[in-house]
Amino acid sequence: MAAIRKAIFPVAGLGTRFLPATRALPKELLPVVDRPLIDYAIAEACAAGIEKLIFVTGLEANADILKSHLNLPRGRRAALEAKAPELGPALAMADLPPGAAVFVNQDKPLGLGHAVWCARGEVGDEPFAVLLPDDLMDGDLPAIGQLIEAHSTTGGNIIAVEEVSREDTVRYGILDPGEQDGCLVEVKGLVEKPVPEDAPSALGVIGRYVLMPSVFTELNRLERGAGGEIQLTDAMARMIGAAPFHGMQTHSRRFDCGTKAGFIAAQIGLALKDPTLREGVQEHMRNEGRK
Repeated sequence: MAAIRKAIFPVAGLGTRFLPATRALPKELLPVVDRPLIDYAIAEACAAGIEKLIFVTGLEANADILKSHLNLPRGRRAALEAKAPELGPALAMADLPPGAAVFVNQDKPLGLGHAVWCARGEVGDEPFAVLLPDDLMDGDLPAIGQLIEAHSTTGGNIIAVEEVSREDTVRYGILDPGEQDGCLVEVKGLVEKPVPEDAPSALGVIGRYVLMPSVFTELNRLERGAGGEIQLTDAMARMIGAAPFHGMQTHSRRFDCGTKAGFIAAQIGLALKDPTLREGVQEHMRNEGRK
């Protein structure tokens, strides 16, 4: 079974839900506690053995800011270390080996499927991972690593899924599930953003994927789906039956940082895990509850 060495990070969004905070700053660099959102996805991928990180960016200015974050300019780093030498480990947190990070431009905002398609030249003819930084996955084991480990046994395509409320099916790709084996479920079909009465289940696709390169053949059609965009879900649906295809409920806790409520929940959830912050946050929450 081929190892999963490459991962795509679609980061071309404009962050409109978070305006005005994202007027000049890419949403992926908004902090969750003390780390930019993108750092959590990068750390997860690296912990799972990913060697090449492919960032699909949109606006040139946003790409430049992200590049500066991943490769901190030498002068700024020296100034920060001189001011506070104890910050050394934090400054190195996002550092990547030379050549590990590559950037691909998505010239038009045509959807997730189009963003993945834009990275086809960097991926080549091998299975690969996709991580959506909006979904912050918190757990002892990297979520994408759990999918990669399962892929080493099952082969084919594996996508992370979780139970969503029926009224929220319109926000997700939804599985038509088959046989279940532990945390794995056979994928018999996929429907993009169905209304609740048409949804075949409440198992929604979330932002972690291990995909076979044949998905690029399907994406090459550049067909528009829901919302007039090129949907990754539609391309994956056409792959069902050609190779094993499973959904996986990971052992990670997901925060949907694509919404304001989910972003705030991530701040609280991760702050409560930090022993230096827990007591103060709990006290503040108790005080708010008394008002």
